Amino acid sequence: MRAPEFWQRRGPAALLLAPLGTLYGASVAWKARHARPYRAQARVICVGNLTAGGSGKTPVSLALGARLKARGEKVFFLTRGYGGAERGPAQVQPDSTAARMGDEALLLARIAPTIVSRDRAEGAAHAVAQGAGTIVMDDGHQNFTLTKDLSIVVVDGESGFGNDLTIPAGPLREPVTQGLSRADAVIIMNDGNPNLGGYRGPILRARLVADGKEFQGQRVFAFAGIGRPGKFLASLEEAGAIVTGTQFFADHHFYRDGEIAALKARAGDAQPVTTEKDLVRLAAEDRAGIAALPVYARFDDEAALDRLLDSRGTAL
Repeated sequence: MRAPEFWQRRGPAALLLAPLGTLYGASVAWKARHARPYRAQARVICVGNLTAGGSGKTPVSLALGARLKARGEKVFFLTRGYGGAERGPAQVQPDSTAARMGDEALLLARIAPTIVSRDRAEGAAHAVAQGAGTIVMDDGHQNFTLTKDLSIVVVDGESGFGNDLTIPAGPLREPVTQGLSRADAVIIMNDGNPNLGGYRGPILRARLVADGKEFQGQRVFAFAGIGRPGKFLASLEEAGAIVTGTQFFADHHFYRDGEIAALKARAGDAQPVTTEKDLVRLAAEDRAGIAALPVYARFDDEAALDRLLDSRGTAL
């Protein structure tokens, strides 16, 4: 589903649902207080967020995984596998599909071995059995079944926290102050200065950078099923692409039979372009003729990032 419009403002609908949001946030706090997390025999770095929808968690996870791997650490990714049918624990294989493992798991597996598990503790134990020394947990700030050595919260600098209300009244998974009280660091993606509620820990800046030089001056038809399609469209335009048309779907949309053929027909003589997350959700026969726009997280201060990665725990 797409985020409702009222999540961006405190209108009647948001205020009507606010008491339910208060209860939702309280339930997260209760789980945190009463949790008995499993301690894995590996360092666990959690990359999470405070809102529903995309904030840049997966690009940050990919960047951290690649950096740790380059330092010689035995890195595994751990993810719930959102959108996939697999409950796990199971490792992503070369022939794994997004329908089974989820689209984000397939992207993570391009960098390092990736375990999909609804039960994060079981997933971590499985990763350790396969030789993991450092586990990068993509999402899970509100999951308390696994002890985290380093908890990083990613915040979208442009959209911030919407109307600052908790689900279902707003986009927050829990109140900002509550969530950031468990954060060892905050990474703000792109420009903007969201209100962090007095948070005093390390704050890093990163930017979502698109590698779209191949689309410069090219006529393209953009389509995607992501949380914030406007960013995808802006990246194409910044790359110099001539966008002739668009079609956007709900986040993690799985394309039905005939849907891609219809999109290609709408594109006409323009190049159909989508995101890497969308491309891995397409059936192999539908990918022909479709290009993807690669994006990655680039940190403003890489030395600060290295200090953060060195600040908690030691890779085994």
